[in-house]
Parts: sequence; structure tokens; C-alpha cells
Amino acid sequence: MLKYSFCVCVVLLLAQQTIASEKQPNIVFIFSDDHACHAIGAYNGWLKDVDPTPNIDKLASQGMLFQNSFCTNSICGPSRAVILTGKFSHLNGFMRNGNKFDGFQQTFPKLMQKAGYKTAMIGKWHLKTNPQGFDYWDVLRGQGDYYNPVLLTKDGRRQVEGYCTDIVTDLAIDWLDDNAKGGKPFMLMCQHKAPHRCWMPPLRYLDLYNDIEMPVPSTLFDTQMDNAKCVQVEEMEIDRHMNLVKDLFAYPKADWVDQFKFPMDGSGVNNKKKMTEEQLKAWEAGFEQQNREMLQANLTGQELVRWKYERYIKNYLRCVRGVDDSVGQLMEYLKTNGLRDNTIVIYCSDQGFYLGDHGWYDKRFMYEESFKMPLIVSWPGVTKPGTVNKQLVQNLDYAETFLEIANAKIPDDMQGSSLVPLLKGDPVNWRNAVYYHYYEFPSVHMVPRHYGVRDHRFKLIHFYQFNEWELYDLEKDPDELTNVYANPKYADEVSRLKKRLKELRDQYKDDSDVSEQSEAWKQKYYQGRKNKKVS
Repeated sequence: MLKYSFCVCVVLLLAQQTIASEKQPNIVFIFSDDHACHAIGAYNGWLKDVDPTPNIDKLASQGMLFQNSFCTNSICGPSRAVILTGKFSHLNGFMRNGNKFDGFQQTFPKLMQKAGYKTAMIGKWHLKTNPQGFDYWDVLRGQGDYYNPVLLTKDGRRQVEGYCTDIVTDLAIDWLDDNAKGGKPFMLMCQHKAPHRCWMPPLRYLDLYNDIEMPVPSTLFDTQMDNAKCVQVEEMEIDRHMNLVKDLFAYPKADWVDQFKFPMDGSGVNNKKKMTEEQLKAWEAGFEQQNREMLQANLTGQELVRWKYERYIKNYLRCVRGVDDSVGQLMEYLKTNGLRDNTIVIYCSDQGFYLGDHGWYDKRFMYEESFKMPLIVSWPGVTKPGTVNKQLVQNLDYAETFLEIANAKIPDDMQGSSLVPLLKGDPVNWRNAVYYHYYEFPSVHMVPRHYGVRDHRFKLIHFYQFNEWELYDLEKDPDELTNVYANPKYADEVSRLKKRLKELRDQYKDDSDVSEQSEAWKQKYYQGRKNKKVS
């Protein structure tokens, strides 16, 4: 009888473990930096024919692509803090790059550990304090370098020779080798530096796209004359602010460091200094002839802008191709090692990016190209392959999603909503608008502080220090070229959206200062921000 009872207990225990395993799939979260949706083939943007992302496109065909995925604050550190906490920037304390993340606060990795998960963070962290909530972490120092980066662990720091994207991928696969086959569910966050500025591709892709002329965004020469006045004094134009040396490596090797000095850490010049002799030789050979031809052509005006755009977009997409390789390697590892069927694979980026759209690079603004962020989720056996979701989702929702997947309780003070019902194809009463707030001003690129609301058709933006407003009808004007805020035909929409904006600020408990500055302050700003051509 005792023997029988013991056998029954063992069977029940094994059954419970099987059920728990089914309810707790593994998660591989692949995260890049500044990867715009329109630089992913599956998003069907104007770069789709270049075929920049075959592996990411394949992942999309195996799962769900979120068409309307947005960030809450379009800049690197704040986006990462929102993902970790499930709270807006004003509550998690990381409102702008330069802040330090409070790692002692509640985060989803800590809660997943309590739910029985092994957790790992590998790659770009960028939050200025050591990671917490991870059984293992191996992260880039600061912004990270494209070549021969320094990595930080619990045991100290080390420099690793090679290309950053490849190194992060190899470290992720090494961690999987050591931790993925023990029966315990895992959460791996594999986070890349690429394709962040200054767009240094792997050596194997220096000649990729050399034989084609890149598509050009229709808004490359947008003058922003219909935008709010404060928008027109930004500093993120390909024409006037993208530097031929630091950003585009566009001078012959003899002129690189002798004629130009750039103290910014992470610039092209400084990264070049960190290369090995062999890497540097291959790098210079990759660009030298094109650079000489450019100098001989003596380009000016729109011709020079087009040349800069062409060099920029090719290097950007070459960096993207390295990230795409990483996705392919990780997917192949999961398949080869029998892990794919019980592993959710997610691809996204911390925000979008301007790829010449409106004549810009960088992010920060609430306009679509940087406000939108890619999100692709493959969940075998749960999410129908090849599906497209059009609900309004945000990075605010990721923590809650991970916790529900892990069968862990979602804390009441998290502000997002789990995406699990959407991934399962269940009809749900979902949000009808999303909220955005950007704080980093005055700072690099000089993008004014603003907050706003976007629903399925309209977007209302308030540059509150200047008390300037913009309204866009996204159905009629998807490129956001015509500000209709003052158009009497849209008066009802303005009134409705202002009310909705207040509701969202109240809902998310955003009582941060949004007061208007004095007229003297505004005039000082306008006159002090006369853009200087640096190219």
C-alpha cells in the first residue's frame, strides 16, 4: 500500500511539473537599438525591396507582427526602464539619458525569478547601475563600442576582441548552452548596440549594397515649415548636423584624426582608434575609394545631402544585417537543440528612428517614424503564424506580458496591459489611445519637451514649454506634413483629444511640470539655437 501511494505521489508530482512546464515557456527577447519599423522587410515600408532583414521577416511569418506598437518616451535608457518596470518614466525615475536607474525597485525579472525562471541579461544595458534581477549578466560598458567592446560582469570588466553584435550573440548562445537544458524555464534578454549611431557595420558587410542606389524617403527635403516653431530649431538634420567624419567616415585616412577632433565617446573617430591594426586596415580599404570620389566631386546643396543620406542608410542597414544574422543564429540554435517548440521568441527595438524621413536622423519626436517601435512575437502552438495585429500597444505592456506568460501575479501598480490575450487571438476590450511624454531638453539634438495622445486616426502633440500644438490626421496625412491644429474643420477633434489627453495624464498619474516658459525664455531659445552647418 505504501509502495502504491508512493508511486501515485510520484506520478502526480511529474504531472504537476509537466503542467507547470507547459504554462511556463522559455522566452528569448532579442532587442536592438534604434531599429525603425520601415527598416524591417515584414513591415512593408519604403525600404522593403532592399531586403534588409530576411531572418526577422521569417520570424514574423512564424508569429504575430504588431503594426501599431509604440514607445512611451523615444530614447534609449528611458525605453529600457519602462520595459523593466511596466511603468511610465515619471514613475520609474528614468526620464532621460543621464539618469541612473534605481535597480532596487520592482522589475519583472525579479518577479520572474520568484516564479521559477532563470534570467539573463546580455549586451546593451545603458542604465548606469548594475543589473538586478538576473542570475547572469554580461553587459556593455555605457553605450558600448562596435569593435572590441568592454563588457562588465559581477566579477569585473574585460575587453573582447571582435564585432559587438557577433560577441553578444555568441555570449547569448554560450549562456543557453549552460542553462537552457536543465528543465527550468528561462528568460534571456539578448540586447544589441546596433544599429545605434555611429553606424559601424561588421567588416563582412562593408561592401553590402555597394551595387545599388538606395530608395529615398519622399520627405527627405521636408522643410518643417508647417510644424510648431520650436520644432524647426532641432539639431538632427542630415544636411546640417550629420558630420561627414564622425558619422559617415567620409575622409581619406590621412585626414581622419589630424584635421578633426571629436571628444564624444562612441563617435566614429574614437571607435576607429579602438580597432586592431588588422580591423583598421580592412575598414579603411572599405571606404577609401568612395571617399576620394566624393571629395573630387566637390558636392554641395541637395547633391551633398543625397550623398550623405546614401552613406548613412547603407551603413545603418549594414548594421541591421548584422542584427538579422544574430536572429538567424539564435533561431537555429533553438531548433537544433530541441528548444524551439517551448520557446517564445520576441524581436523589438527600444524605439524607431528617422532614416532620412523629414530630412532627419535620430529619434525623440512623437512623429510616427520614431514613435513606432517594431514588435514581432513568435509563440509556437499559441500565436497563429503570419498574423498582423493593429491594436495600439506600447513597451509599457511588456513586463505584464512576460509575467502572465510565466504564470506570475502582475502587480497592481504596473501601468500596462498583458499582450497575451492578443497573442492568443482572443477578442478583448483594448485601449483606444496611447500616451507619450519626452523630457530631454535642453540636450543633444535640441528636441523640445512634449507630450501627446495618439488614437487610431489622430495625433495631438503639445510642446508645453512653448505652448505650441500640433494635430495630424493620420488617415489623410500619414507622413505628418500638415498640422491641422488651427483648421476650424478639426475643432471638435482638438477638443476631444485634449480631453482624452487629460484623462490619460490622470490615468497614468503624470503630474510632472508641464508649465509654459516666459516669452523672454522662448525668444532666448529661438535666437540662441541658430543652427550651424557642420558638414
